[in-house]
Amino acid sequence: MKGIYIQFFISLSILLGFNLYDSPYFKYPDYFPKPFYQFENNILDSNKIKLGRMLFYDPILSSDNTISCASCHSPYNAFSHSDHQLSHGINDQIGKRNAPALFNLAWQKKFMWDGSINHLDVQPLAPISHSKEMNENIQNIILKISKSNFYKKLYNKSFGDSLITGERTLKALAQFQLTLVSCNSKFDYVKQGINSFTKKEKLGYQIFLKNCNICHQEPLFSTYQFANNGLTVDSTLKDYGKGSLTMQSKDSLLFKIPSLRNLSYSSPYMHDGRFKTLHQVINHYNNKKYNHKNLSPEILELKSLNNNEVVNLISFLKTLDDSSFIYNKITRFPILLLSKEN
Repeated sequence: MKGIYIQFFISLSILLGFNLYDSPYFKYPDYFPKPFYQFENNILDSNKIKLGRMLFYDPILSSDNTISCASCHSPYNAFSHSDHQLSHGINDQIGKRNAPALFNLAWQKKFMWDGSINHLDVQPLAPISHSKEMNENIQNIILKISKSNFYKKLYNKSFGDSLITGERTLKALAQFQLTLVSCNSKFDYVKQGINSFTKKEKLGYQIFLKNCNICHQEPLFSTYQFANNGLTVDSTLKDYGKGSLTMQSKDSLLFKIPSLRNLSYSSPYMHDGRFKTLHQVINHYNNKKYNHKNLSPEILELKSLNNNEVVNLISFLKTLDDSSFIYNKITRFPILLLSKEN
C-alpha cells in the first residue's frame, strides 16, 4: 500500500506541475537547465542522504576495507584526486584513469570518461568491481554492512526497516552525490548581478566565449558529450576512451568533456592526468600538433592565444572556482563514522 501512495503522490505532483527536485537538499540557480536525473524514482530524503554520505566515506566498500569513494574523490579537490595522475586502489595499485571531479551530477546522462555507465544509481558498481580500485562486489558489501548495528539503524531510518540491499545502498550513494551541487562561484554571483568581473576576467570571458564555449557551455561549463581533443595515446595505458568500449573507429579517443568549474582545486587535468597546470592545457590547444583522423572539428577552429590572452583566459576560469562548495561542512567526512560499530 505504501508504494501505491508514493506513486499516487508522484503522479499528482507531476500533474499539478510541482517540482520534485525542488528540495532543501538540492538547490540551483534559475539559469541552470532542468536536471536530467529522474528524481521521482529516488526522491531525496535527509536520512537517505546521510546514509549515502556515510557509505561514500566508508572503506567498507572495498575488499580489504582500505579504500572508500572519497579516497579518489576528496571534497577539498572538488571530489577529485589531486595527489596522483591516475587513481590508486587497494594494495596501492594504480588504475588507468584520473579520477574525475564529482559535482552537478544530476545534469549528466552518462558517467566515466568513456561513458560506459548510463545511470548515476549504478555508477558506483564500476569502481567497486574494478580489480585495481576497490576490488569488491555488492553482494559481499551487503554482508559486511549487515553485520553493523550502526548501519542497521541508518537503513531503518531511511527505508522504514533495517533490510540492507544492493538497490538501497546504491540509491543512498546516489542521493548524497546528487547534493554535490556547485553553483556559488564568482561567475554565478556576476550572473546574478551581485558582483562584477575585473577587466582581465571580462577579457578572458570574451576569449572563452569565442574559443571554449562550444564544448564547455555555460552555465554547467560542459555539454557532457564526448570529444577527441587531439591528445596523443599514452603508450603504456593504451586508452582509446569510448573507442575501447565500442570497438568502433569513429569512437576512437572520444572522452567525456569535463566541466571547467573548480579547476583550481581539481588538477591534474585530462583523462590520464597528464597536465598539472592550466597553462599546459591551454598550450596543448595552442600548439595544434594534432594527427587524428576523427579529431573533433571544433578543435581545428580554435584561435591560438598570445601570452596576454592566456593570462586573461585563466583569470576568467578562476571565477568558476566555488570555495563554498569545497569547504561545505555538510558534504565533508562525517565524524560520526569514526564511532560506528562494525
